[in-house]
Amino acid sequence: MTGAAFVGLFGATAGKGRPQSEVHATIGLVANILVVMTSLALGLMLNSVKNTFEEDNRNIHALATDLILLDRTLKALGPPAGEARRQIAEYVRVSLREANIVKEDPDAEAVLDAAGASVRSMRFSDEQQIALWNDARQLYRQVVRDRWITVDQSGGTIPPPLIVMLVVWLATIFASFGYQAPLNRIVAVSFVLAALLISAALYLILDMDQPLSGLVKTSNAPFERALQHFQR
Repeated sequence: MTGAAFVGLFGATAGKGRPQSEVHATIGLVANILVVMTSLALGLMLNSVKNTFEEDNRNIHALATDLILLDRTLKALGPPAGEARRQIAEYVRVSLREANIVKEDPDAEAVLDAAGASVRSMRFSDEQQIALWNDARQLYRQVVRDRWITVDQSGGTIPPPLIVMLVVWLATIFASFGYQAPLNRIVAVSFVLAALLISAALYLILDMDQPLSGLVKTSNAPFERALQHFQR
């Protein structure tokens, strides 16, 4: 963007023999169209990443809640469920070791599979315990479902061609501004600052499109609270 602005500045200086009023008016119209289109594209991108961020946050909270409910149900089953409870807690610990708590981690997945095997291997004769056991198996299936939903939906939703197109539009806008602006230090500094601020805004938008990693990411607090609950 900064380079495009300077190209416009020096291009305007080199072409003084042209009819400036008509050229400036035409360039201004084109720039206005691109500004409107860029604003719309940025608005759509911001709304998309907001929805992605909120959905991933809800998925992580739902997963943590189901883990707590599974642990409470297993606790009600008594000593036979002790190994399954330990493995559920270990799954949360292994997940918290990574910056991305629900990425496709083979170690975490193996611990969760072992917990499922422990739940399925339990046997009870009392009707009340059998009912609790069935609830535990259903909750375990829900935990696995929540985990894979979160993993599958953790990727970005902004297509790369849209990002490329937006950068080209912004560069064209800056070039048109540079063409119409006087060549002096204040204008040059203004273009550099504007380019930096817009680039920072784009970076944050793209960073929020990956909610489980990066500078702006969903919190691990639900998993930490779940682990604290398991340790009671």
